[in-house]
Amino acid sequence: MELIVASYVKVRDRRALTDLLTHRRKVLAHLQSVSGINPENAANAIQEELAVIEAGLEEPNPPPGSHVGSEVNTTNQTTEFSN
Repeated sequence: MELIVASYVKVRDRRALTDLLTHRRKVLAHLQSVSGINPENAANAIQEELAVIEAGLEEPNPPPGSHVGSEVNTTNQTTEFSN
């Protein structure tokens, strides 16, 4: 789950994070409503996943006008690449 959330955070896909959070909450609610089983271990795992997703949603938004993965050369130096 951590890798999934990290990927969504990296590409700044808040909608995917929100959808994932909603889905996991539904799974937890359904799991807790099932009778005849002890869902404690599964419920704990899902609650940990929810915490990871919520932490991903807390990541700061990029400043307006910035692009993911863009880097600005502020030193006016030319970079040469050799083959």
